[in-house]
Amino acid sequence: MKILSIQSSVAYGYVGNSAAAFALQRLGHEVWPVLTVHFSNHTGYGAWRGPLLAPADVAEVIAGIADRGVLGTADAVLSGYQGDPAVGAVILDAVEQVKAANPAAVYCCDPVMGDVGRGLFVRAGIPQYMRDVVVPRADIITPNHFELDFLAGRVTTTLAEVLAAVDVVRATGPRHVLVTSVVHGDAPTGTVDVVAVSDEGAWAVTTPLLPITPNGGGDVTAALYLAHLLTTRSPATALERTVASVFAILEATLAAGSRELALIAAQDMIADPPAGLVSRRLR
Repeated sequence: MKILSIQSSVAYGYVGNSAAAFALQRLGHEVWPVLTVHFSNHTGYGAWRGPLLAPADVAEVIAGIADRGVLGTADAVLSGYQGDPAVGAVILDAVEQVKAANPAAVYCCDPVMGDVGRGLFVRAGIPQYMRDVVVPRADIITPNHFELDFLAGRVTTTLAEVLAAVDVVRATGPRHVLVTSVVHGDAPTGTVDVVAVSDEGAWAVTTPLLPITPNGGGDVTAALYLAHLLTTRSPATALERTVASVFAILEATLAAGSRELALIAAQDMIADPPAGLVSRRLR
């Protein structure tokens, strides 16, 4: 596949396009990375250097790709953190251009806004823009549990409530929803679920909850789920392969004692997801 990925970039570490592009390429797909920032490292360190690209500059890069006459060959557009509504507007315009040239193309949005324990960590106005403007125009979204609750306007503590919240969000536009980091009262202690919902049904995969929260895990997850969903056309299979790879990467990261994802060391787990994780049908 060919994927236009509009995300942040870092020189050191693995977040945004610096994580997603490699994961997609390791699966054998062609990636056109368009950068929204180019920082020395991710902001989780508390200090970083480098430019935040102006929305007009991001649009110019996309326009240059369009000049090559290839936008119509793109199978998907992928986006992650959107630090400014103006950047969001550029991304949506790119989605419109790609879909006009190739109606079969899809838009996968990772609606990065916040997380449990941190709350909303993006600029004021971004969460509402994401909920009201961006998400309704996406075909696939990959929120974490906290972000799902914000998008649905409710707090969910059981698996049934999570599914009900997903239905609320799906009614606004996106047909495929992957919810990561789902912790609920129905699950065994020390485990976490990842839930996939589409028109075909709903599935979950459960893994141990590892004592690690490196930056970039969500970026890899969104990229892998998009790729596996488009190649297999099966949400259940895409869920199993994505979670298997990401869990293996997290295990390798934990074993290495690294603050950054062990993306290169565990790259074979991307190309050939470990067997053993089986999804269970929820409905």
